[in-house]
Amino acid sequence: MNKSIITGIGHYVPENIVTNDDLSHVMETNDEWIQERTGIKQRRHLGKHSGVTTSDLGTKAAEIAIKNASLTAKDIDFIIFATLSPDYYFPGCGVILQKNLGCDTIGALDVRNQCSGFIYALATADAYIKAGMYKNVLVVGAENHSFGLDMTTRGRGVSVIFGDGAGAVVVSATEEENRGIIASNMHSEGQFAEELAVLFPGTKLGWSDVMMEEGNTLTPEQIYPYMNGNFVFKHAVTRFPESITEAFAQAGEDISNLKLFIPHQANLRISHYIQAKLGLNDDQVFNNIQNYGNTTAASIPIALSEAFQQGKIQKGDLICMTAFGSGFTWGSVLIRW
Repeated sequence: MNKSIITGIGHYVPENIVTNDDLSHVMETNDEWIQERTGIKQRRHLGKHSGVTTSDLGTKAAEIAIKNASLTAKDIDFIIFATLSPDYYFPGCGVILQKNLGCDTIGALDVRNQCSGFIYALATADAYIKAGMYKNVLVVGAENHSFGLDMTTRGRGVSVIFGDGAGAVVVSATEEENRGIIASNMHSEGQFAEELAVLFPGTKLGWSDVMMEEGNTLTPEQIYPYMNGNFVFKHAVTRFPESITEAFAQAGEDISNLKLFIPHQANLRISHYIQAKLGLNDDQVFNNIQNYGNTTAASIPIALSEAFQQGKIQKGDLICMTAFGSGFTWGSVLIRW
């Protein structure tokens, strides 16, 4: 049976850097307040009227990953695009990426699992390859959050956290021994769906005409991203270790063999908590939320790409990637590089 390895990797972030001090000019906040709660020092923003879309970001990251894999767009058999901020309500970004790259008329699947989107997409690519359906699957996580954030004091609890960017990997079939994705898991708990969500528009609250109706009662919390921060934090620090432990048990590996843990970059306090709980040292955990904020589906592939560029990942290394987020959804992928 074929196994899945990552043969190419790349990431792209906008040039515009927004510091915590920059945010203090548009809302009541400051650098100390943000760093104490999130660990974030700065993030990249396209802005509300940049004209750059999520698929544009994804395309730049994908081009790098394909080149890094020594392939061309014509070699890609399938596309999986993870995002919560698509160019359009429909169709999804996957087909736009197919057009932008000039791929053949291959399939394109969109994953809407927010923070865990890349993990879900990577696990899905692995399943397709192991089933023998495809040889080279392009997996992209990309987000343009800044177009839809409430950049006021009212929205600061969410808006200071998120940044824009994209990461991509090429997942390829291999028959090499002792390499590839060796375990994955995916979970959900929909009873908490509205604890971290954008509720409007949708079939529950309606469409754009609702905004023009007399007596409209929509609140900013329903239009802009809403997060019950403490509630999400408590669940994240429970589900992260569960998912990691499950992955290692599935693979028959001991966590002492872990070379690098790459968590979803949601909050530096979460990463530090998980590190302590699992008994990992600083060299075993990669964090870059300080520089990019939470880029949701893009956070793990951006971190993976940076870690690889910095020489922190070598052939044969055991790498674990784990995410938790809206849905609630969570999961892990364990790979022997």
